Parts: sequence; C-alpha cells; structure tokens
Amino acid sequence: MTRARASIGFEDDISDFDAIDPAEWAVGTPARTRPETGTTQRAAEATGFRSREGRGGTPPETTPDLLPRMAADAPQTRSAPRRRRTGRNAQFNLKARPDTIESFCAVADANGWGLGETLEQAVQLLLREYGAHGKSE
Repeated sequence: MTRARASIGFEDDISDFDAIDPAEWAVGTPARTRPETGTTQRAAEATGFRSREGRGGTPPETTPDLLPRMAADAPQTRSAPRRRRTGRNAQFNLKARPDTIESFCAVADANGWGLGETLEQAVQLLLREYGAHGKSE
C-alpha cells in the first residue's frame, strides 16, 4: 500500500556516510584571544575613556552624624519630580494637531499637573458641561 520514495539522484554520490567527518565541515569564527593585562587600560587612558567602576578604595564614611553636614554641603536646588505614583496604568494614544498638544501641555504646566491629571480634569469639565450623553441642540 505504501509506495517507494522517488529518487532525487544523490544516493550514487555518497555511498558510505561513515566516511564523512563533520569536523572537516566546522564553520565559525575563531575564538578571540584576550589582550595582555594593561593593554586595554593603556588604550582607554590614551583615548580619554573614564571608567564607571570604582577604584577599589573604601567608600566614604556616611554615619548618621555626618548626614546633616552632607545635606548642608549639597546644593539646595531641587528639580521637579519627574515620576508620580498615580495608580494610572492604562495607555491612551491619540493624534492631535501640534497647536492642540502645545495648549494641552501649557494648561498642565500652568497648573502643575501631569498630563494624565490634566486629561482627568478636562474630562470632568466636559462631563459637567455636556453630561455623559452630550447636549442636544
């Protein structure tokens, strides 16, 4: 009931599969050799690279009695917080004209609101003005 598979013509070329050595066919990149110790350090110094790793020394002392002094030495300028914990976790994307986006951001900045809070305030105003179903004319 089963028929023999059709020949594709390669069985005459390879009669002994044990004669094939896969190691001869190995293709790949050769293993990298690590540079000598200090070579990378000298190259980094020559190009002005600054490492982010510590120098291996002991960390500065930060005992509780030093913290008030450290705070007094720190600059007193504070940047505005960039991240707020609001509980909002749904994304809302829309397209608008650039001038509309600028106006929206201007309202947010003038009131000290984030963009999500500005949207919530706008929705409340729209609901108050038009209701949930809109005004009939």
